[in-house]
Amino acid sequence: MKYSRPPWYFLALLILAGESVFILPFVLARVFRPTVLDTFELTNVELGLCFSVYGFVALFAYLAGGPLADRYPPRKLIAIALWTTALGGILFASFPSYEVLKILYGYWGVTTIFLFWAPMIKATRVWGGEASQGKAFGFLDGGRGLVGALFGSMGVYIFSFFIPADDMLLTLEESRNAFSNVILYSSGTVALVGVLVWFFLRIDQDRQKSIILERITPTQIREVMRLPAVWLLMVIILCAYVGYKITDVFSLYARDVMNYTQVESAGIGTFLLYIRPAVGVAIGVIADRSRTTLWLLLGFVIAFLGAVLFATGAVPGTSTFLFVLSIIVVATGVYAARSLYFAVMDLGKIPLALTGTAVGLISLVGFTPDIFAGPAMGYLLDRSPGVSGHRDVFWMLAVFSALGGGVAFYYHRVFGKTLPQRRL
Repeated sequence: MKYSRPPWYFLALLILAGESVFILPFVLARVFRPTVLDTFELTNVELGLCFSVYGFVALFAYLAGGPLADRYPPRKLIAIALWTTALGGILFASFPSYEVLKILYGYWGVTTIFLFWAPMIKATRVWGGEASQGKAFGFLDGGRGLVGALFGSMGVYIFSFFIPADDMLLTLEESRNAFSNVILYSSGTVALVGVLVWFFLRIDQDRQKSIILERITPTQIREVMRLPAVWLLMVIILCAYVGYKITDVFSLYARDVMNYTQVESAGIGTFLLYIRPAVGVAIGVIADRSRTTLWLLLGFVIAFLGAVLFATGAVPGTSTFLFVLSIIVVATGVYAARSLYFAVMDLGKIPLALTGTAVGLISLVGFTPDIFAGPAMGYLLDRSPGVSGHRDVFWMLAVFSALGGGVAFYYHRVFGKTLPQRRL
């Protein structure tokens, strides 16, 4: 049966929700990494371990949340996820101890993954239909990047509004006061997005019945596990997600290597976020007009080349132009791969009705960088402070980009010429 595509505002709400839910645990730490380290009095390794707690909880949340998404409407699960995530921001703004902070990140692992992740992916597949999966996921990731950039810009503005003119002289109390306002404003916005989702992210009743299962059987789970695309996407997403996690260090690179101030470093983190929507939208449109799997492969190739630029020292600490240009190269590759790795599910013949279960299984491996990437980067940065540690991190990116590119090439060879899976 043919179904009409949900309206454009449906995708717009998915985009808004898709980044809002990660603002508190991740985007603020990406844009304000030096500030987070200072105000919470953390080392790079300790912040990485907070992300690891999130990752360990998420590991089980992916498995449990996948079948949940196949049984309940995305609208309800996504809205509840946003509200519960925003509640955690109140505790975050109080600058809790390191031990409490780890518990908070575990809590966010439940709210952002168990309740949110698979419903978002499934709803995006619904919007994309049979012919626009590249566009759907490209717009989703690109739009999420734009939302993250706007949040980052808002955060930088709020932060700068509450600090003295010369941020080099900030006391711990002044930094905390400014950053707490950033957190609280962000929390309120996340809760508001939840309200919008609850009232407007609706799917036609006939369409909803076709994608919601009364129960998930062991036979259906085995059916998903037998799909080659599921196993290949595990590795592809793992490698692409390592690249995405490594983009967290650009604001720190700006401070440690380029000698930028806190506000200037946060500005670099925000600039990075603005690259994401441009790449996501462009790659989504192009991929639907050619081969999605080929553009996924090219994303890894570009990320590898950009990583080598930083790792070999081709980017001097005195050249702002080369620094920004190299950021654009790395980000283009990383965001291209990230935009398309779920867009190739149809080509891999993964049934829409079992999207949640498939996403849960794929994510079990694919998003393990939430566990190991943070501590690994923290170890490399703390072991060799300054430019040496950052080069080690970019060699790490080069290795994973090469591995991801190899598997993406195989996926392209196997599924690149197949037709999308018909809707169930």
